[in-house]
Parts: sequence; C-alpha cells; structure tokens
Amino acid sequence: MKENSNIKILVVDDEPKLVEVVKSYLENEGYTVYEASTGQEALQLAIKINPSMIILDLMLPDIMGEEVCKMLRKKSKVPIIMLTAKVKEEDILRGLGIGADDYITKPFSPRQLVARVIALLRRSGDTNSFDGRPLSFNNGDLVVNSTRYEVKKQGVVLSLTPNEYKILLAMVKYPHKAFTREELISIALDGNFGGFDRTIDSHIKNLRQKIETNPKCPVYIVTVHGIGYKFGGEISEN
Repeated sequence: MKENSNIKILVVDDEPKLVEVVKSYLENEGYTVYEASTGQEALQLAIKINPSMIILDLMLPDIMGEEVCKMLRKKSKVPIIMLTAKVKEEDILRGLGIGADDYITKPFSPRQLVARVIALLRRSGDTNSFDGRPLSFNNGDLVVNSTRYEVKKQGVVLSLTPNEYKILLAMVKYPHKAFTREELISIALDGNFGGFDRTIDSHIKNLRQKIETNPKCPVYIVTVHGIGYKFGGEISEN
C-alpha cells in the first residue's frame, strides 16, 4: 500500500480528459482519487467517501461550483481547491468568500496543481506526510517553521510578536483565503481580544514592515477591499 493511499481526493469536473490527467498525476503521488462530473454526484460522493480534499470546477452542467461549495461548507471543513476559467478578481474573491481554500485558473500545469494539493493538505493536517518541515514561499524568500516558531526573510530570522506570528500562521495555513478582521481575531488570536477589530490593521501594518520587501506594495499580506486580508505568497516546491 502506498504511503498516501488513505488520503482520498475527489475531483469534480465534466471534462474527461482534464480529469484523466489530474487523476494520473495525483495517483502518482499515491493518493486515492474519486471522480464526479456533476455537482449532484459530487455532493453524494462527498457524503459517502468523506474525502480529505475536493478539487472543484466552477462550471458544472447541473449545479454551479459556487453552490456546491456552499452546500459542502454547511456540513464539512474539507479543504477545497476551485478550478476556474474565470480570471476576474471579483469572481475569484467570491469563490474564496464562500469557503474555498485555494483556487487555480485554467489552463494550468498539473504539477502546479499537485504542489497546491500537497501544500494545502500539509497545512490542514490531513496528511500523514506532514513532518513539521518549514514552509517556503516565493522561492525561499519567506520561510515559516511552525516547529521552531520561527520566520525567516531572505535567510534572516525575524523578531515577531506573538500576535503577529499567530496572524501570519493562520493566513499561511489557508493561502488565498480572504480573512475578515473578525476571523483573524477569532482564529489567530483565539477570540481573546478586547479592542476594536481595526486594531488588527495595526498588527498587519507591523507584520508587513517585517516580512515584505516593499511594505507599500505587499505580496504576502494582501488587502482584499471590502473584506479584509489574504496571504498571497506562492508555495515553493521542495
């Protein structure tokens, strides 16, 4: 039995050739892959097999992927990567806002998708291959080591406050997810916060000063207008 065979990934797309390629790459990593070509089939399979991750296309023949995602989120916190041909920022943000953990636009490299899958599974704790290795972003420019509670920028260890570290770690765990200020208070600070939610902005400003090459043009802690913030770093392949 392969090491990752207990990790079940549900691929939902109505393009047979795309599913075939994605399935082949994921199975080469040892994952057990299930297929669904409609939203209804995906919902039924998700209940039946309890997958570790779902790769979900937005354009399905019966139910839109956004609706499938909403339905799944009512019952499960399973990591969801959305596949989309939509490249407009508002479409992507809407998908992230309803519960997707990551997205990838078509056409895409299967190797890139696999890297995203591995990274998201590692962060969500649903893979036995998680071994506490540091997470590296943008070709090693930023490295987060949760085992040592250590963050490096271009090889230099940064001095982060406990709250700054908690905020960064929460955002790193769910890359490209748009966090509201209230969510960052609840998730990163355990809800133990007596001030106004805008104080989060001060933590973000200080964090940017430390981890961004140019704080005025951030690539890691990105503002999502009307919502809050998201982590924009790209995971580096190990």
